[in-house]
Amino acid sequence: QVQLVESGGGLVQAGGSLRLSCAASGRTFSTYTMAWFRQAPGKATEFLIAIRWSGEDTWYADSVKDRFTISRDNAKNSVYLQMTSLKPEDTAVYYCAAAPSGSSRYTRPYEYNYWGQGTQVTVSS
Repeated sequence: QVQLVESGGGLVQAGGSLRLSCAASGRTFSTYTMAWFRQAPGKATEFLIAIRWSGEDTWYADSVKDRFTISRDNAKNSVYLQMTSLKPEDTAVYYCAAAPSGSSRYTRPYEYNYWGQGTQVTVSS
């Protein structure tokens, strides 16, 4: 069982940066693939970026390429999302999610077993 709690959301101007954190509970955190998703009003949940348990493999959606990075600290049971060059269209609720690590690069919401409650990110123009 893994419980996830996001923090770090808020209001930022376009072009600005924001760092989200996700704190996990559970002894097996280090064995999970971790990801960030977001959901804007009226839109489907969107995969953003993920990192394998070892931290040696990351993958991301084209929409965040060169702007968002993911990192994790297994000693602190935490994963982070660094967002730069933010745009108004990045406005959404951001969620971290966990999936038991496997060989595949998971990008679909149903592949992730555990979810946080989300944190709101609003980018003003």
